[in-house]
Amino acid sequence: MSHTAPTIGANGKPLPVLPPPRDPRLSIRVIRVMFYTPGFLALLLLKSGEPTAFGLTIEFLMLAAACAVVAGLFIATDSTGPTGDNASRVGLWSGVLVLELLGVVPFLNAIPPLFHQLAHSELIKSVVPGAANVALGPSELIPAMAILPFMLYQLAGFGTLHYVVPKAVNWAINLSLMVLIVVGYIANREGDFTVERMAGSTLVLLMGVTVFYGVFKLKKMQAEFDANLPVKVHKHAGDSAEAVS
Repeated sequence: MSHTAPTIGANGKPLPVLPPPRDPRLSIRVIRVMFYTPGFLALLLLKSGEPTAFGLTIEFLMLAAACAVVAGLFIATDSTGPTGDNASRVGLWSGVLVLELLGVVPFLNAIPPLFHQLAHSELIKSVVPGAANVALGPSELIPAMAILPFMLYQLAGFGTLHYVVPKAVNWAINLSLMVLIVVGYIANREGDFTVERMAGSTLVLLMGVTVFYGVFKLKKMQAEFDANLPVKVHKHAGDSAEAVS
């Protein structure tokens, strides 16, 4: 039987609002997809032989695949049992945060230039003599629309970042990542790979700092929550454990 989490601590002050319990098996399934899909795409681009246009795209895909593995390590440490510590109690949330910001964001950043380069690459597809070169035009922006539901996921309160930073900061981070993705995509289309690399590096740095801050903030929130949890809640949890045993 589930119980509503207490909102007021033993010291009379509001308790930190922690993310709700989640099923780690669902996150592990996402990790499998985030490891194999970007990794396969990166190998495809390496085989195509266009490192100039695909260079940063390959790096983002490999980053997404590698961070999916790291997210799995965090989730594997999750433990809410009596022997769990502050780190293990936030292992799942920390892993999901890594997956969201260093797995999904680089993948979303790589998709628009990936589609553009694949659509125009003469090394991947053969050109039929006499065939008309049809310009895709604005339809090339269709893959970039994936960033919109991701921002909705973050800003509507589904993401872990919602519990770590204030609402205004959450908006600022998500708007910044959208701008950086758009700038990188335009630079890739224009062949300005220096600007693309600067936008991509800034994006990775922003996500990395956010994840670093978020993981330690989650640990701090969990420690504060446990330290100020009312005594009767502790007693109720102990009674429930005895009933189960």
